[in-house]
Formats: sequence, C-alpha cells, structure tokens
Amino acid sequence: MRTGLRTVRLELTEPLRISRSTMSAREAVWLSVEHDGVTGHGEAVSSVYYGLDAAALGRRLTDAGADLARFPDPEAALDALRTGELAAGDTPPAVTAAVDAALLDLVGKRADRPVHRLLGAAVAPVVATARTIGIVSPAHAAAQARGLAASGFEMLKVKAGAADPEEDVERVRAVRAAAPDARLLLDPNGAWTTAQATSLLPRFAELGVEAVEQPLAPGDPEALAALAARSPLPVVADEDAVSLDDVRRLAGRVHGVNVKLAKCGGVHAALRIAEAAAGSGTELMLGCLTASSLGLAPAVHLADRARWADLDGHLLLARDPWTGIGGQDGRVRTSRLPGLGVVPREGDRADLA
Repeated sequence: MRTGLRTVRLELTEPLRISRSTMSAREAVWLSVEHDGVTGHGEAVSSVYYGLDAAALGRRLTDAGADLARFPDPEAALDALRTGELAAGDTPPAVTAAVDAALLDLVGKRADRPVHRLLGAAVAPVVATARTIGIVSPAHAAAQARGLAASGFEMLKVKAGAADPEEDVERVRAVRAAAPDARLLLDPNGAWTTAQATSLLPRFAELGVEAVEQPLAPGDPEALAALAARSPLPVVADEDAVSLDDVRRLAGRVHGVNVKLAKCGGVHAALRIAEAAAGSGTELMLGCLTASSLGLAPAVHLADRARWADLDGHLLLARDPWTGIGGQDGRVRTSRLPGLGVVPREGDRADLA
C-alpha cells in the first residue's frame, strides 16, 4: 500500500466562539491510501484542545502510513486496526480515526459497497443533525435560528459559557422565540461550576432545552454523574467521555455520551463504546470537530445508531472541499457510492495524493 498526505486550511464562514476559545479556521491533513489502483481517503484536523497541530498530525500519519506497508492488503490492515493491533498505544485517536476512515473507504471501494454496509447496516442512514450557534448576541442568535429553521433544521445546539450566565439564558430565550418548534441542545463546554449548573439547568429546562453537554469542567466525572442524578434535563458527557474506559465509568450514571471519532479513535472504537453503553440507560450522541465532508463522513455512516446527531462541522465552513453527505437541509445522509461516498470538489482533485 502506498500512502500520501496533503494539508489544507479550512476557513469558517464566521468565527465560532465557545466558552474556552474562538476559532475562525483550522488545518486538515488528508491521508490517502492506495492499493492496486484504488485509493481511500481519511482526514484529521488540528485541535488546540487536544494539542495537535498540522505538523504533529503529519508526522504521526506518516508513521501510521509506513506501518501499513507490512500488511498484504487493506483488508488485512483493517482487521488489524479493528483488533487493536495496528495503532500503537501512544498514537493520537485523531490519527487512528483518519487511518480507520481511509481503510474503510478503500475496502468499501474495492468491495463496491458503502461503509454502512460493511458495518452491517442494510439501509443508508439519513438523520437530522443539530446545527451549532456560537456565543453571539441574542439578536444574532435569533437571526441564525430563524434562518436555520426555515432551511429545515429541526435541532439547534446553542453554545453557552459566557462570562455572565444571564447572557446564555437570553441567547437561548431568543433562539426559542425565533424557532419555537426546534429541538434545543445546550453546550457550555465545561464552563460552569456545580453551583452554577444547579441554578441554571432548571431555567434552561423551562425554555425547553432537550439536553445539556458537559456543563462542568472535565476531570471530575463523579461530580458530573452526581449532577446528572438530580438534573431536570438530560446530561451528556463530552470532554469527560473520551475513551472506552471513560464511558464504562459513566455508563448508567449520565444520560448520554458524546462520541467524536477524532477523540475516541474512529469508527471501530465508536462501535466498542456503543456496545459498552448499550442497555445502561446512557444514550449516544455522535458529535464532530469542525472538518470537511471527508472528516464527517465516517460518523454519518453510524448516525442512525445515536439518539442525537451533531454532525454539522462541514456546514460551518466557508468552502467545503469535499461533497457527498449533504446537511444543508438539516439532514446528513450517506450516498450509495462505495466507501465513504464522498468526492473532492472540482479544483481539489489534482493535488490529492
């Protein structure tokens, strides 16, 4: 197998402000894996929170690509990844996820089957996705919510964690008034203390918020579980639910876990998490980082297994260099094309490895 890398810059349509940062762009590293004239692709994106810039991703993906050379074909490599024999213990999950995606894309193309069929699903997933509204003024949030609802979005996720929590309340109130029929999710990204969360969550419940992600600072899952036990609305762990062990620790004690392929290690790691949470009362949210359609596609092939899909990262981009999963109407979907089912837009094809 021959591998190659390309780094690109993904610009957002407008800066996204959350409780801990503001982002206007991020870099993506595309991994290509070719075998017998067929090529599969995967994507990893830079993340300040996870301590990975494009250079670090490139080095790690180069190492991972070299490791693929010891396998006779991509099917054998995918089996090794599935059983944990491919990725080294210190390999960042985002790198493993990109390798997983590229191999699934390649194996699917070689078998002329879409990835969801490789994973045992006969029907192509089509699910409603949340659309994120950042920490902006209530007027701007209302305008965004009104436009998104008109475009077909049934679920909106509002970021919280402003210095003054009353701003968060006013933002959600404005969104609720602008989109009265929308399902609302709330995400403070760990900005609140236990006292603040205890005070604020009943107010957000009154505004019809359906669930809240990671209201408390990560690092104390016991506190998060204790809050969930008395919360008037479902609590979904995100930053406190990174690994399989994290999810096992929280299963049955929080209402949901946000599974992001880049933080858990890809599709097969996500399936192990889903199995661990099954029957515990803890449901799945499938989340994402801001990425292109290539980066989002693997999760879309799993999306019908989750209660909540938050797969809008490609919709935040000024220009998505890949296409194939939709979402502009509020629903992401897999195509019937083999592999991941995404293709580069015109102008982005020539430089692909």
